[in-house]
Amino acid sequence: METVPFTKMHGLGNDFVVLDDRDGRLAVGEDEARAIGDRRKGVGFDQLLILEPPQHPDAHVFMRVRNPDGSEAEACGNGTRCVAARTMDELGSNRLNVETVAGVLEATRGADGLVTVDMGPANLEWCDIPLAKPCDTLHLDIANGPLVDPVAVNIGNPHMVFFVDDADTIDLGALGPKLEHHPLYPERTNVEVVSVLGPDKVRMRVWERSAGITQACGSGACAVSVAASRRGLTDRKVEVILDGGSLIIEWRDDGRVLMTGPTAISFEGRLNPSLFIDDA
Repeated sequence: METVPFTKMHGLGNDFVVLDDRDGRLAVGEDEARAIGDRRKGVGFDQLLILEPPQHPDAHVFMRVRNPDGSEAEACGNGTRCVAARTMDELGSNRLNVETVAGVLEATRGADGLVTVDMGPANLEWCDIPLAKPCDTLHLDIANGPLVDPVAVNIGNPHMVFFVDDADTIDLGALGPKLEHHPLYPERTNVEVVSVLGPDKVRMRVWERSAGITQACGSGACAVSVAASRRGLTDRKVEVILDGGSLIIEWRDDGRVLMTGPTAISFEGRLNPSLFIDDA
């Protein structure tokens, strides 16, 4: 097996390895994802994004998402923006559709270079999160230390959103792992802690399912915007300030969530065949 080209990209420091497998030659499973995701022996990433031929007739590319532990994720907001920007450059277009396990997401690029992705509708029913039993998703009976009374939202994947006075004082590294595996969330969950700074601005930190604390999380920012609006804490369009920068999130009246932000290519390289376990 020859060396395999890859692109390292990020959206606000939320970093990705992008592999192009549209010709079907790669076999990237859990073992390969873990090997590539090792930040000492591989490349390292928050998520591995694998480009495949689209299955939906309206899609231009299919994006498969794997976490550092090898598990597959349904969606990745910042990753979608990065793949959209890369594919737009390839096709010479400022509009395209990215297919994911969670559905087909429309992406556009503005004159300022920022990429907007329509993340689809926010799922708010307990069975769509999914939760293990019927619950009021606006007020979950969950508490861990200073974190109490979260909101449950699904934006392609499950989220648990806590509102606090100062998100920067929360020991997310200690609390995140326990909450990720809370029994109410059978598929585990992303965990967000949020401080409301005004009707159009919030500060957010995130513990991502399987990845831990990350610089940014696009689907998490969307979930936070929806949760804050449902609680009456903000308007439906907000700036979400993350560790890596800001995203603009709009929860439209039709229920769909739009996410806008920057993307960047860090570098390109080639993977040693030994990282592909089946071919080692």
